[in-house]
Amino acid sequence: MTTIDLVYFNAGGGHRAAALALQALCVQQRRPWAVRLVNLVDVLDPQSLFQRCTGMAPEDLYNKRLARGWTLGLAQELKLLQGLVRMAHGTLVQRLATHWQRSAPDLVVSLIPNFNRALGEGLAQARPGVPFMTVMTDMADHPPHFWREGGVAQHLVCGTAQALRQARAAGHDPGLLHAVSGMLIHPDFYAPLALDRAAERRALGLPVDRPVGVVMFGGAGSMAMDAIARALPDQPLVLLCGHHAKLAARLRSRPGAAPHAVVGFTREVRRYLALGDFFIGKPGPGSLSEAVHMGLPVITVRNAFTMPQERYNTEWLHTQGLGLVLGGFGDVAAGVRSLCAALPAYRARVAQVRNRAVFEVVETMAQVLAPCSRRPSLALVA
Repeated sequence: MTTIDLVYFNAGGGHRAAALALQALCVQQRRPWAVRLVNLVDVLDPQSLFQRCTGMAPEDLYNKRLARGWTLGLAQELKLLQGLVRMAHGTLVQRLATHWQRSAPDLVVSLIPNFNRALGEGLAQARPGVPFMTVMTDMADHPPHFWREGGVAQHLVCGTAQALRQARAAGHDPGLLHAVSGMLIHPDFYAPLALDRAAERRALGLPVDRPVGVVMFGGAGSMAMDAIARALPDQPLVLLCGHHAKLAARLRSRPGAAPHAVVGFTREVRRYLALGDFFIGKPGPGSLSEAVHMGLPVITVRNAFTMPQERYNTEWLHTQGLGLVLGGFGDVAAGVRSLCAALPAYRARVAQVRNRAVFEVVETMAQVLAPCSRRPSLALVA
């Protein structure tokens, strides 16, 4: 059976979510593939030395900063990380080569930035001829050395016209470029949804005759949601707090003129989005894509705290007229009033977006694998 490795890590959560989306669709479509999730951290640090020395996994510090909103300065830290990756390049390649010599994949799909040169070279060393693909989980690249790498035979999947333009301008091999219609979201978002919207709103104490906002900042939540709730005491809201229990408790304890339904970690994000009329959150590619797919215009921000790889997302949102980009959530009350005043027009534009990326990427994987199936196996060649 054909074996496919999907490489992810847990920094932010979107990379793992993308890997799970692809794996789920491959199972649903009964593809003749064994699809394995590969956490890069487990490959590079199999003894968990970093966690034993520091008391936390490498991704935990990043995720805790997201939860607290401490994102200022991440652009500079990204350059430091990339410098460390370059310094350790030889070691990374050898560890990855050793891993793939043992696990013998037929296709490696990276869903992460920054490490793609090492991933590609390690695979080429261990499994010559096995294709390497990178699926961008950002709407645009943040060059240099973020998603696209020179000198590596890298199939690159781009979910926006901007990402495709960047790759072409950088001289990426046109034969290794693949355009899809958006960011990866879980195939469950495309399944029929049985929902009595009015009844479920009433069950949460929400009105059925007023616009309801859905506020979400990923699985880790963010204390920015507390400021948003305080700024919108008269606005009905669903507040999805993720794993941030302290935030959820604080929000539940605050009285307001309008009902605020506070929800902890849930796998029913799609259902809560279906209950809303608009979305408020950070400009992450996954949450923006899920909201728009569910028909919700978006209110987000762009300022010095916006992570560099997410800044283009606000341009995409504004240019297509899919919502509002504010300078900060201190302006959120005025933003909600403005958006709600033109809500039908915003929702009409959102309804025109057709994102089928998860289906397109799986089909692209099949196309990339097709020439390999016509070649003699590596074992026979050896």
